[in-house]
Amino acid sequence: MALYKEIVTKAIVGKGKKYFKNNYSIEAKEATNVLGCWVINHKFKGYKSGDKIGVDGSYDVNIWYSYDNDSKTTVVNKKIEYNDLFNVKVRENADLNGDTDIIVRTLKQPNCSKVNIENGTIYFDIEKELGVEIVGETKMKIAIEEDEEPWDEIDDEVTEEIEQEIENNIDENYINENKSTD
Repeated sequence: MALYKEIVTKAIVGKGKKYFKNNYSIEAKEATNVLGCWVINHKFKGYKSGDKIGVDGSYDVNIWYSYDNDSKTTVVNKKIEYNDLFNVKVRENADLNGDTDIIVRTLKQPNCSKVNIENGTIYFDIEKELGVEIVGETKMKIAIEEDEEPWDEIDDEVTEEIEQEIENNIDENYINENKSTD
């Protein structure tokens, strides 16, 4: 009959991902064509907010455009800050009131997916996907056996023939002979 013991350990008790697509704008009165859009310096941090998980983050958007009948270019930049909330499903018997760690990963880095110019304003869409893991204490049950397995006897295979050979090779005067030569 197996007995059970509970082990308390840290494990992932909740996990989820979320896709975001946000629209932004930046004023550029002289812009005629957008030549490129880059998203850099993405930083973020997760935290617990009641029964939800929050992620505070920011990134910089750099938009390269031409102006003056496409004879000159410049770059305009904008720092975008965000605060996103997640409803992460927590596994059964997980206690979020205790000591938990929030791990946030970018599954898809922020990326400019669409950009256009209308009336001196550049409109652009940024897509990103974030994954959140909640690491907390959980219990596991494992089966144990109380009875220790018996030890196996190790028998040397000594036969009468081997014992007889040992007896015949014993020199009882060995110690006395070695003392006289020293």
